[in-house]
Amino acid sequence: MIWLALQRNTDSSTMVTIEKVIDETPTVRTLVFSDDFLANVLPGQFAMVWIPGTNELPMSVMVSQEKGKAAFTVRKHGLSSTALYSVKAGEQIGVRGPYGNSFTIKQGRLLLVGGGTGLVPLMRLVTFLKKTNDVTVIMGAKTKQEVFFDGLANKLLEQNKHKVLVVTEDGTHGQSGLVTDVMQRLLKESTFDAVYTCGPEKMMHKVVQLAFEKGIYAEASIERMMKCGMGLCGSCCFGDVLACKDGTVFDGQYLLTNKEFGYTHRSKSGILENY
Repeated sequence: MIWLALQRNTDSSTMVTIEKVIDETPTVRTLVFSDDFLANVLPGQFAMVWIPGTNELPMSVMVSQEKGKAAFTVRKHGLSSTALYSVKAGEQIGVRGPYGNSFTIKQGRLLLVGGGTGLVPLMRLVTFLKKTNDVTVIMGAKTKQEVFFDGLANKLLEQNKHKVLVVTEDGTHGQSGLVTDVMQRLLKESTFDAVYTCGPEKMMHKVVQLAFEKGIYAEASIERMMKCGMGLCGSCCFGDVLACKDGTVFDGQYLLTNKEFGYTHRSKSGILENY
């Protein structure tokens, strides 16, 4: 799998045809296509996705249970993500990559904390975990309508000792509150060997802080403005590193020393803005 990932790291896009569109929620869709390279990327790696006539944007690669298939799970939000969301089966997009590093896979009791489409790299991570791992997944959404991947997580982990805890901010499904509230309660009752997180950055900042306070190794996959994906344009500058080339996965010890993590991000013009 590592060989495939390295060989695909080129400057040009490969056109792929969307074969299936899955509606996850009223605002989230998964687009499935055939691609032997992206089907085998490491957990945490991403691709640059070109929507003809619109733009190119970075996307974590969603796992597929079909051999040779890969997918992107996208929420319609801005111009580019809405254009990708609107791509229909039979239409084509361009993909290049994969780029970036990957999660460090630990053994033992593992805690995965995700929110929204931040669950995508965590679902791929699950497929790399040994069956001997005891895995707890906390997944958050604003409301019941926006919950997805809970059934998939249980299926992927069916041979592991595991828990999948759904949390909604309005309490309409699962536990009520924030994923970090549930994580705090778990840490009072249990200990973990590693924590992995992806989602809104304020959420990830709190997750990493909670893990650090308990002396637990943590990693987070961060999101930044990316125009090239290869470390050339510098648009994803993140403190003293580049998110695309040095990340997107960083360990908690580094993240808590990065003054941008959880507090600021850069606009398309490169200006620092507060969250």
